[in-house]
Amino acid sequence: MKIDLSGKRALVCGSTAGIGKAVALQLAEAGASVTLLARNEEKLKSVLAELTANDGQQHGYLVADFSKPEALKIVVENHMKSAKAYHILLNNTGGPAGGKAIDAELNEFEAAFRSHLMCNHILVQALVEGMKAEKYGRIINIISTSVKIPLNGLGVSNTIRGAVASWSKTLANELGQFGITVNNVLPGATETERLSSIITNKSAKMGMSEAEVSAHMKAEVPAGRFAQPWEVAAAATFLASPLAGYINGINVPVDGGRTGSL
Repeated sequence: MKIDLSGKRALVCGSTAGIGKAVALQLAEAGASVTLLARNEEKLKSVLAELTANDGQQHGYLVADFSKPEALKIVVENHMKSAKAYHILLNNTGGPAGGKAIDAELNEFEAAFRSHLMCNHILVQALVEGMKAEKYGRIINIISTSVKIPLNGLGVSNTIRGAVASWSKTLANELGQFGITVNNVLPGATETERLSSIITNKSAKMGMSEAEVSAHMKAEVPAGRFAQPWEVAAAATFLASPLAGYINGINVPVDGGRTGSL
């Protein structure tokens, strides 16, 4: 079983590091033409240079900040005036800061809602007509296992991720008839800059060394280790392929078995 994305075009968000970058690399390896989207142009150029183009793909990038949905909308809509249709959209952006839900300020919920759900929606609306015309669409959202079981200390994230998951399922129901699938990938603890930040913060709050915090977190995972970004990207790449055409409206945990429910 080989994943072949030759002739497919993908827009990958948050693609300068971590899971987003890993997805971009894998989609390009599978033959897709990839457009990177993130806020740091220098990092975008660096990742662009790493993308495989053995099948003659045409890769590119867009600069936009997910904290500014209105600006993102302008960038993407202007791009689509001259761009070919996209077949694959990977929605992915950094998670909200940690903390208890009861302590969160209203502006924290609002900011997370804007950068996650609103930006995702802007991108889907910009790309969906092209997907319909191509009779092929794969919308994949990188969210969190918290949509199954809320994670302690991530109150704002738990709340907003749940909203994105429900939005995704609703779109799956609405768009399935057009050959468009909408699915969510739920990463567990994955070796990214965000995980390093979480470990550092926990270390300071708990009075433990970072090594101790890391060991404690790994002990909660049946696999006994953290995920590598490419392992999460593999699930997204499969969902982006023709092989996953009848998989629609689901949450796929990639967490080494940590989540305590099916």
